[in-house]
Amino acid sequence: MISKNVLTAAKQNVSFVAVFIGAVALMIALAYLFEKAAKKKNPQAERILSTRKIVMIGMFGAISGILYCFDFALPIAPNFYKLDFSELPALIAGFAFGPVAGVLVEFVKMVVKLLIKSTSTAFVGDLANFLIGCMLVLPASVIYQFKKSKATAVIGCAVGTLVMTVFGTFFNAVYLIPTYVALFGMPLDVILGMGQAINSRVTDVTSFVVLMVAPINIIKGCGISLITMLVYKRLSPIIKYGAAPLQSAGSRT
Repeated sequence: MISKNVLTAAKQNVSFVAVFIGAVALMIALAYLFEKAAKKKNPQAERILSTRKIVMIGMFGAISGILYCFDFALPIAPNFYKLDFSELPALIAGFAFGPVAGVLVEFVKMVVKLLIKSTSTAFVGDLANFLIGCMLVLPASVIYQFKKSKATAVIGCAVGTLVMTVFGTFFNAVYLIPTYVALFGMPLDVILGMGQAINSRVTDVTSFVVLMVAPINIIKGCGISLITMLVYKRLSPIIKYGAAPLQSAGSRT
């Protein structure tokens, strides 16, 4: 059953929920277009959304949603900025099954998290997590789909981390912080003051997001990328082909 808090937040913030749904649709559409382009190089590849892929998306999304619930603050930023590793299953799914799967895992993650933990930010933080997560998963998986190799996986992760950091920093400055101020009545000076208490070089919104938000996204992107590079090769045969043909599929990527 959907949490009463989620329903209440949705009723109170109908317009924001509409923005959320639109953002999800846009990310899925972009992933679909990129994956279609990549499939032209390999027309024998599995369908973008086969039955097996849908099952795997649900499984990876559930794991991702659980990981999302175990977020934690870092001493380099105010404690309302949390770090989590929920993009790890989404990135692995994106590498294994394509950008559409990666984005859908991000969406399923949000649904699972809302069912387990509800929302404390009237969906603002949830939308931010989804979009910023897609900024890592989408570029990385798109690059990898065009040429599947260790080098392109590393390049994809690096590009994804860069895109996520730039987008997350900009998105916080122009949308998230102003939205928090408007929705929750927290004065901007109070938010900046929290940043100044940690880093005296924070003087305005720009310095706040550069010194507080960007480092968290860099740490997150690098950490998730590193773990993915360490485990993906070993997991890939099982994820793609199942345990039975593991030996015959072991040389495939």
